[in-house]
Amino acid sequence: MECVVQGIIETQHVEALEVLLQGLSGVPKERVRVHELCLKSGPNLGVVPSEVRLLCDLAQPTPSWHVGGAMRGAGAEQISVLVRTIVESKASKNVLQYFYTLGYKLDHELLKIGFAFHFHRGAQITVTVTSANKMPRLHATDEAVPVTPGIQLVEITAPAAADNYNDVVSAVTAFCEYLAPLLHLSKPGHSTGIVATAGAAAASLMSSGGGKTL
Repeated sequence: MECVVQGIIETQHVEALEVLLQGLSGVPKERVRVHELCLKSGPNLGVVPSEVRLLCDLAQPTPSWHVGGAMRGAGAEQISVLVRTIVESKASKNVLQYFYTLGYKLDHELLKIGFAFHFHRGAQITVTVTSANKMPRLHATDEAVPVTPGIQLVEITAPAAADNYNDVVSAVTAFCEYLAPLLHLSKPGHSTGIVATAGAAAASLMSSGGGKTL
């Protein structure tokens, strides 16, 4: 399983966020260019809806797919991050047709372009900053255009297990505090929008350099 929080930031402040993340992580950023397809289950797969996300890193020759769902129940509602089960596997080029045959239908597809930092800070944390791009035609990644040119998505993920996810939740929550002046991170679907202090925080970071490892 993994723990996830998301937030949004104005594109004009992404450079400042990158400076902050560089200082916090002490590692170089990595390029992100991921083709994501979201499939939803059809009626023949039962009354409980399920979702499959196919993620293909276009910088790599072999795609991968992730499948899983969020932890549910009263306990899950009280946790500050989303905890979801996830399975990773290599996939062949006909994997989409395979899920169509099972009864899934394509809900939407996106091309996510940006950068990511991978580092350890109480947990193995990945911070990904991407712009979401849509395709005018099915799978036409070379023709993708930004969905929201002025806004980018920030996602923090950390792997967890059934016996340690509370510790991982604490590590992710603590790390989010460092980013609070620039953006608010919360469970996917619970975004509070742009942070009022982002402009001043970005200006301060850019004027000071912000590249010192913390």
